[in-house]
Amino acid sequence: MAASFDPAALFATLQAADPFFVLAGPCVVENREHALFMARELKAISERVGVPFVYKSSFDKANRTSVASYRGPGMADGIQVLKEVKETTGLPIVTDIHESYQAPIVAEVADVLQIPAFLCRQTDLLVAAAKTGKIINIKKGQFASADVMEAAANKIRQSGNPRVMLCERGTTFGYGDLIVDPRNLVRMRSNDTMVVQDVTHSVQQPASLKDASGGLRHFIPTIARTAAAVGVNGFFFEVHNKPEEALSDGPNNWYLDEFEALLVELKAIAAATKGRTKTYRTDAKLW
Repeated sequence: MAASFDPAALFATLQAADPFFVLAGPCVVENREHALFMARELKAISERVGVPFVYKSSFDKANRTSVASYRGPGMADGIQVLKEVKETTGLPIVTDIHESYQAPIVAEVADVLQIPAFLCRQTDLLVAAAKTGKIINIKKGQFASADVMEAAANKIRQSGNPRVMLCERGTTFGYGDLIVDPRNLVRMRSNDTMVVQDVTHSVQQPASLKDASGGLRHFIPTIARTAAAVGVNGFFFEVHNKPEEALSDGPNNWYLDEFEALLVELKAIAAATKGRTKTYRTDAKLW
């Protein structure tokens, strides 16, 4: 078993992040060497920028458009890679689970369990995740309102785990497109709920390539700047050194060699905004 971060202490670190924390990494574990390379590079970037960082990668992408698409190495092999990343770099890990039985197994390595957007209302999955005691990051369903997501967060709390975050990743806008409503970032947050903006999945165009999802990578800075101005607790990015060659979600992966510059810009925006403070009379209605 990999040494774990104390969930309460890690949660407190993320809550105290000023101006935000970052969850980032390649969409899926491609191989051991690539995972270690990306983790080391992203750790160095986060240290230079000065933001708390959790390494992200999935061991299995169970909702790929085509059955022929690369899903990852699977739970057993993927968790071993993430365990080595954690032991080598000292980074906390966030990864997805798709079925209830996976929760206690994955929690032996992962410090944050992520609930995929399509599964955000699955009570058994949420309860199983909550019972691990780990931090739970619930992706907002593309069909879900802020009220639906608060109900999902309450399933975690009512299962005895107060460590829950909600993650905006866009809302279905017609067929094959998503749109981000910044009001959801405000509606989902409270004194007890941290809110994360998943920037890269928000520019995804589901199934637009027929056998795979496309994406509008050039809008990643736009979505990120908006969220920084509104005021979020954290950002989620899928980052790759060669997005055009990524085995999953390449069209909406951000470039590793431009990631630091984007984070620096977002820090400057976050420093200028008062989005996370009660400044105006009307703000009383938002908290």
